[in-house]
Amino acid sequence: MTTQLQQQDKSIKRTLTKKMASRACLAAAIAASARTGGVSAFSKGGNYFARGLSTTLSSGGSRVFEANNVASSFTGASFITGSIRQAWEPALSRGGKCNKHYGCSVQLKMASTDTADAPPRRVKAAEADVSDEPVSIKGWVKTVRKQKTLAFVEVNDGSNMSGIQCVVPFDGVDEATLTAIDNLTTGCSVHAIGKIIPSQGGKQAVELSATSIRVVGTCPGDTFPLAKKRHTLEYLRTIAHLRPRTNTIAAVARVRSTLAGSIHAFFQEQGFQYVQTPLITASDCEGAGEMFRVTTLDIDDVDSLPRAKDDDGKVLPGVEYAEDFFGKAAFLTVSGQLGGETHACALGDIYTFGPTFRAENSQTARHLAEFWMVEPEMAFADLTSAMDNAEAMLKFVVGVALEKCDEDLTFFSKFFDKGLKDRLEKVVNKPFVRVSYRDAIGHLQEEIAKDPSKWQFPGVEFGTDLATEHERWLAETKFESAVFVYNYPKKIKAFYMRDNDEDGGETVNAMDLLVPGVGELVGGSQREERLDVLIEKMKELDLNVDDYWWYLDLRRFGSVPHAGYGLGFERLVTYVCGIENIRDAIAFPRYPGNAEF
Repeated sequence: MTTQLQQQDKSIKRTLTKKMASRACLAAAIAASARTGGVSAFSKGGNYFARGLSTTLSSGGSRVFEANNVASSFTGASFITGSIRQAWEPALSRGGKCNKHYGCSVQLKMASTDTADAPPRRVKAAEADVSDEPVSIKGWVKTVRKQKTLAFVEVNDGSNMSGIQCVVPFDGVDEATLTAIDNLTTGCSVHAIGKIIPSQGGKQAVELSATSIRVVGTCPGDTFPLAKKRHTLEYLRTIAHLRPRTNTIAAVARVRSTLAGSIHAFFQEQGFQYVQTPLITASDCEGAGEMFRVTTLDIDDVDSLPRAKDDDGKVLPGVEYAEDFFGKAAFLTVSGQLGGETHACALGDIYTFGPTFRAENSQTARHLAEFWMVEPEMAFADLTSAMDNAEAMLKFVVGVALEKCDEDLTFFSKFFDKGLKDRLEKVVNKPFVRVSYRDAIGHLQEEIAKDPSKWQFPGVEFGTDLATEHERWLAETKFESAVFVYNYPKKIKAFYMRDNDEDGGETVNAMDLLVPGVGELVGGSQREERLDVLIEKMKELDLNVDDYWWYLDLRRFGSVPHAGYGLGFERLVTYVCGIENIRDAIAFPRYPGNAEF
């Protein structure tokens, strides 16, 4: 066998520069590699190796592979593989020869492959289970405890809260492992190998009985900002690039990821189409004017800015944005709703899920300048349809979080909100309350009258834009439930919301979903589908009708009743995690005075 391999090796070397390797040849080799635990099917001196190879495309129903940075031919080479038949059936059907590509004369031979040299399978801590074979654990050291005969190393790879304990005996390991143990510090990255066994302690179900450990990246303990102690969330925001290594922010990130995935799952299962709307726009969806401007004009050289002029050539205040990049004033979007409506009026039900921006000079714990919005739009729908969908969506995503993020939610319940899990269970199991804005104002007036001094904003009447304290009282005290407040006054809502016919247009078909602990979580409405009414409302708000010509076209050509809502994703994260400040619900928070990292 050795002689045969040596002859093959010489044959390979003789033909390295003669011809380009065919895709079929590489397909056979890499497919064998993929099906034998990563061991290459290239035989060289009895050792298996593969360099610079990657799967790239599919052709004719068969897997085809490309070589990256490989300029060699393996004409005449033999391949030894144990599972090539399923991976490259077309070649085998031709008697083991690949004749598809010019100049290829590779033959495939069926044989068993020795996997003794295969690296141990990598296991994530969250999926660790008792194993008969050695496995690989990679992560960052949380704690190190050394005794006379062994060391306990807690390694966290980010897949869960607890990580996995690695027990390293000093006897029976190599010198490199002993050296690595001496160099272990909190925060350093490591690679440990061993068998997963039932834990001898009571804090974890399993642990790694390590036979080898290596330091991948050192972490000087005297300068590492995250020493083993509890830091304030305010401090962690100053080191946002490192704070995901803390229990709190890592748990937030995992819950956030789960919520994002479940949102997509909900809408996909409901038959909604996912639409990506633009981040740069010339339209102000909310009509509030709190938008970030996008420009390529040299604002550092004020004298060079093009000035607006009237028909007589007289210079006017302001810049001539016709000479800017987009030929008009452009901004970062505050919402994907208007763009979403265009697709809803063609595809029926759609949703957007992406970043939005608002230049609101607010330093509260509830506002960000950059945040993510989930915005479904439904054609042939009214306000009730929007409320029904929002309730079903929230119940679904919270239910998924309770199921998949139990360890993280238990942590939040212990350190942030002791009633968190009970509150989330109520969201899933209890029907949402629905109350009109007029009735909600009545309830508030009655309660405030008992002792106005307890309220920061005691002046509540029809037309009042509810403050957070009003919203939370309705959800937490009055109804002890998530509650929809609907039919808001026209003057405090956006231009695109449909006027109510029954009260002469004093209110609009709008709703807000209020939840305990947060207040407003969702805002939505039935959209104004009547062209003449919509144009009149835009004029009342001094919106340039010409800027919205495309939006008005939806009413000109096949208009339909339609409705939708927006869910502030970071507010959902704070609600599910029980944390107070929205700046801890996103990786790199943007707010007035801060755009670090």
